Amino acid sequence: MSDAILQFAHELMSSWWIYVALWGFAALDGFFPAIPSETLVVTAGVFAAASGEPNLYAVIVVAAVGAFIGDHLSYALGRGAGGRLLDRMKPGTKRHGAVLWARRSLEERGGLILVVARYVPGGRTAVTLTMGSVRYPLRQFSAFAALAAISWGSYCTLVGYIGGKAFEDNPLKGVVLGIGLALAVTFAVEVVRHQLKKRRQAQAEVEPQLVEAGKR
Repeated sequence: MSDAILQFAHELMSSWWIYVALWGFAALDGFFPAIPSETLVVTAGVFAAASGEPNLYAVIVVAAVGAFIGDHLSYALGRGAGGRLLDRMKPGTKRHGAVLWARRSLEERGGLILVVARYVPGGRTAVTLTMGSVRYPLRQFSAFAALAAISWGSYCTLVGYIGGKAFEDNPLKGVVLGIGLALAVTFAVEVVRHQLKKRRQAQAEVEPQLVEAGKR
């Protein structure tokens, strides 16, 4: 069974269609997070290391271009809706929480948050939609989107490449390792973000008490 899966994967990865799939998945993921674009890019990186197909550099470029276009589609959707899509999200849901985080982070960090959002589950869509809805300048958005797309495409492909080099004789194990590394990085980002959120909340609670103490 595993031999049949491996043979199918080799045939898929050696076909030029893999580049179309990489581009399409990376673009659609911009406004439809359920698309497993990261998994496909990591897998392509694994096979690039194990068999030389697809081409490593082509995977990075195609994934980055797809991500760049997907970000602009999401930005255009947010800009066209004028924030109505975001306002209609039900309070208390994960999507609503992601939008609130995106709005707050955009105020604090500006366009750089688009790069960080690449590694936050659901963050990419929330940030690009928000930047569109608040009419963030397109030229600046494009610059940050390019930086985010290149970093994401390189990161996912190279994570897969590391997994493929570790298990050149068994690419399926390399895929598992590559995806595991990607999930570990995402988990680490979430832990850091959660800790920073707790710290900000603690500061927000302490500051009014200090102001009161100063008035006495």
